[in-house]
Amino acid sequence: MPQPVAARLFRKHIAWPQEHGAWAFLLSPLLAGLIAGGKWQPATTWLVIGVLATFFLRQPIVIAVKVLVKRRSRRDLPAALFWSGVYGLAGLIAAAQLVRLGAAYLLWLAAPGVLVFAWHLRLVAHRAERRRMDVEVVASGSLALSAAAAMWLAQGRITIDGILLWLLMWFQAAASIVYAYTRLEQRTWKALPPMRERLRAGWRGLCYTTFNLVTVALLGLLGVLSPWLWLAYVIQWVETLWGTIRPAIHTKPTTIGIRQFLVTTLFTIVFILTW
Repeated sequence: MPQPVAARLFRKHIAWPQEHGAWAFLLSPLLAGLIAGGKWQPATTWLVIGVLATFFLRQPIVIAVKVLVKRRSRRDLPAALFWSGVYGLAGLIAAAQLVRLGAAYLLWLAAPGVLVFAWHLRLVAHRAERRRMDVEVVASGSLALSAAAAMWLAQGRITIDGILLWLLMWFQAAASIVYAYTRLEQRTWKALPPMRERLRAGWRGLCYTTFNLVTVALLGLLGVLSPWLWLAYVIQWVETLWGTIRPAIHTKPTTIGIRQFLVTTLFTIVFILTW
Protein backbone atom coordinates (compact mmCIF):
# COMPACT_ATOMS: atom_id res chain seq x y z
CA MET A 1 0.00 0.00 0.00
CA PRO A 2 1.52 3.38 -1.00
CA GLN A 3 2.55 5.70 1.81
CA PRO A 4 0.75 9.04 2.21
CA VAL A 5 2.55 12.01 0.72
CA ALA A 6 3.21 13.50 4.17
CA ALA A 7 4.83 10.28 5.38
CA ARG A 8 7.11 10.18 2.32
CA LEU A 9 8.23 13.78 2.61
CA PHE A 10 8.36 14.56 6.31
CA ARG A 11 11.19 12.30 7.40
CA LYS A 12 13.22 13.58 10.34
CA HIS A 13 16.47 11.85 9.36
CA ILE A 14 16.35 13.69 6.02
CA ALA A 15 14.91 17.05 7.03
CA TRP A 16 17.04 17.47 10.15
CA PRO A 17 20.87 17.37 10.45
CA GLN A 18 21.98 14.16 12.15
CA GLU A 19 25.51 15.17 13.22
CA HIS A 20 24.82 16.68 16.62
CA GLY A 21 28.38 17.94 17.04
CA ALA A 22 28.03 20.09 13.94
CA TRP A 23 25.47 22.24 15.76
CA ALA A 24 28.18 23.48 18.10
CA PHE A 25 30.46 24.38 15.19
CA LEU A 26 27.61 26.34 13.61
CA LEU A 27 26.07 28.11 16.60
CA SER A 28 29.26 28.94 18.51
CA PRO A 29 30.79 31.24 15.85
CA LEU A 30 27.41 32.61 14.78
CA LEU A 31 26.51 33.67 18.34
CA ALA A 32 30.00 35.05 18.93
CA GLY A 33 29.78 37.15 15.76
CA LEU A 34 26.29 38.42 16.52
CA ILE A 35 27.19 39.49 20.04
CA ALA A 36 30.61 40.87 19.09
CA GLY A 37 28.94 42.94 16.38
CA GLY A 38 26.56 44.36 18.95
CA LYS A 39 23.93 45.52 16.46
CA TRP A 40 20.83 43.72 15.18
CA GLN A 41 19.27 45.03 12.00
CA PRO A 42 16.95 43.68 9.28
CA ALA A 43 19.89 42.29 7.31
CA THR A 44 21.01 40.37 10.40
CA THR A 45 17.77 38.40 10.41
CA TRP A 46 18.31 37.40 6.79
CA LEU A 47 21.91 36.47 7.52
CA VAL A 48 20.81 34.09 10.27
CA ILE A 49 18.13 32.59 8.00
CA GLY A 50 20.66 32.14 5.22
CA VAL A 51 23.24 30.49 7.49
CA LEU A 52 20.67 28.10 8.97
CA ALA A 53 19.19 27.25 5.57
CA THR A 54 22.65 26.45 4.21
CA PHE A 55 23.39 24.28 7.23
CA PHE A 56 20.11 22.37 6.91
CA LEU A 57 20.60 21.95 3.15
CA ARG A 58 23.53 19.60 3.62
CA GLN A 59 21.56 16.63 4.98
CA PRO A 60 18.96 16.20 2.18
CA ILE A 61 21.57 16.74 -0.55
CA VAL A 62 23.84 14.10 0.97
CA ILE A 63 20.88 11.70 1.14
CA ALA A 64 20.05 12.42 -2.52
CA VAL A 65 23.64 11.68 -3.56
CA LYS A 66 23.58 8.43 -1.59
CA VAL A 67 20.39 7.43 -3.41
CA LEU A 68 21.94 8.20 -6.80
CA VAL A 69 25.00 6.04 -6.06
CA LYS A 70 22.76 3.26 -4.70
CA ARG A 71 23.80 3.64 -1.06
CA ARG A 72 20.20 4.27 0.03
CA SER A 73 16.75 3.26 -1.11
CA ARG A 74 15.05 5.34 -3.79
CA ARG A 75 12.18 5.78 -1.34
CA ASP A 76 14.30 8.48 0.32
CA LEU A 77 14.69 10.49 -2.88
CA PRO A 78 11.33 12.41 -2.84
CA ALA A 79 11.94 13.65 0.71
CA ALA A 80 15.56 14.52 -0.10
CA LEU A 81 14.54 16.54 -3.15
CA PHE A 82 11.67 18.20 -1.28
CA TRP A 83 13.81 19.41 1.63
CA SER A 84 16.65 20.39 -0.68
CA GLY A 85 14.17 22.61 -2.48
CA VAL A 86 12.77 24.08 0.76
CA TYR A 87 16.16 24.94 2.24
CA GLY A 88 17.61 25.98 -1.10
CA LEU A 89 14.73 28.39 -1.68
CA ALA A 90 15.08 29.82 1.82
CA GLY A 91 18.79 30.34 1.21
CA LEU A 92 18.20 32.07 -2.11
CA ILE A 93 15.58 34.39 -0.61
CA ALA A 94 17.96 35.27 2.23
CA ALA A 95 20.76 35.97 -0.24
CA ALA A 96 18.50 38.18 -2.36
CA GLN A 97 17.47 40.15 0.72
CA LEU A 98 21.09 40.65 1.76
CA VAL A 99 21.83 42.02 -1.70
CA ARG A 100 18.80 44.30 -1.49
CA LEU A 101 19.95 45.60 1.90
CA GLY A 102 23.46 46.38 0.68
CA ALA A 103 25.29 43.36 2.12
CA ALA A 104 26.13 41.61 -1.14
CA TYR A 105 29.82 41.51 -0.14
CA LEU A 106 28.97 38.85 2.44
CA LEU A 107 27.95 36.38 -0.25
CA TRP A 108 31.60 35.84 -1.15
CA LEU A 109 31.94 34.01 2.15
CA ALA A 110 29.75 31.22 0.75
CA ALA A 111 32.42 30.27 -1.83
CA PRO A 112 34.69 28.30 0.56
CA GLY A 113 31.66 26.45 1.91
CA VAL A 114 30.55 25.46 -1.60
CA LEU A 115 34.01 24.08 -2.41
CA VAL A 116 34.22 22.11 0.83
CA PHE A 117 30.71 20.77 0.34
CA ALA A 118 31.54 19.66 -3.21
CA TRP A 119 34.59 17.85 -1.82
CA HIS A 120 32.43 16.15 0.79
CA LEU A 121 29.83 15.07 -1.78
CA ARG A 122 32.58 13.56 -3.93
CA LEU A 123 33.73 11.53 -0.94
CA VAL A 124 30.13 10.48 -0.24
CA ALA A 125 29.75 9.29 -3.83
CA HIS A 126 32.91 7.16 -3.42
CA ARG A 127 31.97 5.87 0.05
CA ALA A 128 35.01 7.58 1.54
CA GLU A 129 33.53 10.27 3.80
CA ARG A 130 33.68 8.46 7.13
CA ARG A 131 36.30 9.39 9.73
CA ARG A 132 37.80 12.17 7.60
CA MET A 133 39.25 14.54 10.16
CA ASP A 134 40.77 16.72 7.45
CA VAL A 135 37.36 17.37 5.89
CA GLU A 136 35.81 18.18 9.25
CA VAL A 137 38.57 20.63 10.19
CA VAL A 138 38.26 22.47 6.87
CA ALA A 139 34.45 22.41 7.08
CA SER A 140 34.56 23.91 10.57
CA GLY A 141 36.53 26.80 9.07
CA SER A 142 33.72 27.38 6.59
CA LEU A 143 31.11 27.37 9.37
CA ALA A 144 33.25 29.76 11.42
CA LEU A 145 32.96 32.34 8.64
CA SER A 146 29.51 33.12 10.03
CA ALA A 147 31.29 34.91 12.90
CA ALA A 148 33.03 37.26 10.49
CA ALA A 149 29.84 37.74 8.47
CA ALA A 150 27.82 38.75 11.53
CA MET A 151 30.49 41.16 12.74
CA TRP A 152 31.04 42.75 9.32
CA LEU A 153 27.31 43.18 8.86
CA ALA A 154 27.09 45.06 12.14
CA GLN A 155 30.14 47.18 11.29
CA GLY A 156 29.00 47.77 7.71
CA ARG A 157 32.36 46.85 6.19
CA ILE A 158 35.10 44.22 6.08
CA THR A 159 37.48 44.65 9.03
CA ILE A 160 40.51 42.93 10.52
CA ASP A 161 38.47 42.27 13.67
CA GLY A 162 36.14 40.00 11.71
CA ILE A 163 39.04 38.04 10.23
CA LEU A 164 40.58 37.65 13.67
CA LEU A 165 37.28 36.50 15.14
CA TRP A 166 36.90 33.94 12.35
CA LEU A 167 40.39 32.53 13.00
CA LEU A 168 39.82 32.36 16.74
CA MET A 169 36.61 30.39 16.31
CA TRP A 170 38.08 28.14 13.62
CA PHE A 171 41.16 27.22 15.64
CA GLN A 172 38.98 26.36 18.62
CA ALA A 173 36.76 24.15 16.46
CA ALA A 174 39.79 22.45 14.90
CA ALA A 175 41.23 21.67 18.33
CA SER A 176 37.87 20.28 19.42
CA ILE A 177 37.66 18.00 16.37
CA VAL A 178 41.21 16.68 16.79
CA TYR A 179 40.52 15.95 20.45
CA ALA A 180 37.25 14.17 19.62
CA TYR A 181 39.10 11.87 17.21
CA THR A 182 41.61 11.11 19.95
CA ARG A 183 38.77 10.12 22.28
CA LEU A 184 37.20 7.91 19.62
CA GLU A 185 40.53 6.19 19.06
CA GLN A 186 40.85 5.56 22.80
CA ARG A 187 37.57 3.62 22.72
CA THR A 188 39.30 0.74 20.93
CA TRP A 189 41.99 0.25 23.56
CA LYS A 190 41.73 -3.02 25.46
CA ALA A 191 43.41 -1.79 28.65
CA LEU A 192 44.89 1.35 30.16
CA PRO A 193 48.31 1.90 28.52
CA PRO A 194 51.35 3.50 30.18
CA MET A 195 51.36 7.29 30.50
CA ARG A 196 53.92 7.66 27.72
CA GLU A 197 51.62 5.93 25.24
CA ARG A 198 48.63 8.00 26.36
CA LEU A 199 50.58 11.21 25.80
CA ARG A 200 51.81 9.99 22.44
CA ALA A 201 48.24 9.26 21.34
CA GLY A 202 47.00 12.68 22.50
CA TRP A 203 49.93 14.81 21.42
CA ARG A 204 48.16 16.36 18.44
CA GLY A 205 45.17 17.56 20.45
CA LEU A 206 47.48 18.91 23.15
CA CYS A 207 49.51 20.78 20.51
CA TYR A 208 46.38 22.37 19.02
CA THR A 209 44.93 23.48 22.35
CA THR A 210 48.29 24.68 23.70
CA PHE A 211 48.90 26.72 20.56
CA ASN A 212 45.46 28.31 20.87
CA LEU A 213 45.87 29.10 24.55
CA VAL A 214 49.39 30.54 24.27
CA THR A 215 48.55 32.58 21.15
CA VAL A 216 45.42 34.12 22.66
CA ALA A 217 47.25 34.87 25.91
CA LEU A 218 50.11 36.59 24.08
CA LEU A 219 47.72 38.63 21.92
CA GLY A 220 45.97 39.65 25.12
CA LEU A 221 49.26 40.82 26.66
CA LEU A 222 50.01 42.81 23.50
CA GLY A 223 46.60 44.49 23.64
CA VAL A 224 45.34 42.97 20.39
CA LEU A 225 42.70 40.93 22.22
CA SER A 226 40.95 41.15 25.55
CA PRO A 227 43.42 40.24 28.34
CA TRP A 228 40.87 37.77 29.71
CA LEU A 229 40.00 35.93 26.49
CA TRP A 230 42.51 33.17 27.31
CA LEU A 231 40.07 31.96 29.97
CA ALA A 232 37.83 30.62 27.20
CA TYR A 233 40.67 28.65 25.62
CA VAL A 234 41.94 27.18 28.87
CA ILE A 235 38.68 25.19 29.06
CA GLN A 236 39.46 23.04 26.02
CA TRP A 237 43.12 22.79 27.05
CA VAL A 238 42.18 21.39 30.48
CA GLU A 239 39.63 19.04 28.90
CA THR A 240 42.18 17.76 26.38
CA LEU A 241 44.81 17.19 29.05
CA TRP A 242 42.27 15.39 31.24
CA GLY A 243 41.04 13.25 28.33
CA THR A 244 44.58 12.34 27.34
CA ILE A 245 45.45 11.16 30.84
CA ARG A 246 42.08 9.45 31.40
CA PRO A 247 41.28 7.70 28.09
CA ALA A 248 37.71 6.93 27.02
CA ILE A 249 38.12 3.14 26.98
CA HIS A 250 34.81 1.47 26.04
CA THR A 251 32.99 4.83 26.30
CA LYS A 252 30.00 5.28 24.01
CA PRO A 253 30.49 7.73 21.10
CA THR A 254 27.30 9.52 22.19
CA THR A 255 28.78 10.17 25.61
CA ILE A 256 31.93 11.59 24.04
CA GLY A 257 29.87 13.81 21.75
CA ILE A 258 27.65 15.15 24.52
CA ARG A 259 30.64 15.96 26.72
CA GLN A 260 32.38 17.81 23.90
CA PHE A 261 29.18 19.71 23.11
CA LEU A 262 29.03 20.86 26.73
CA VAL A 263 32.70 21.91 26.63
CA THR A 264 32.09 23.90 23.44
CA THR A 265 29.01 25.52 24.98
CA LEU A 266 31.02 26.56 28.04
CA PHE A 267 33.78 27.88 25.77
CA THR A 268 31.26 29.97 23.82
CA ILE A 269 29.79 31.49 26.97
CA VAL A 270 33.19 32.43 28.40
CA PHE A 271 34.39 33.69 25.00
CA ILE A 272 31.41 36.02 24.69
CA LEU A 273 31.78 37.28 28.26
CA THR A 274 35.51 37.99 27.88
CA TRP A 275 35.56 39.24 24.28
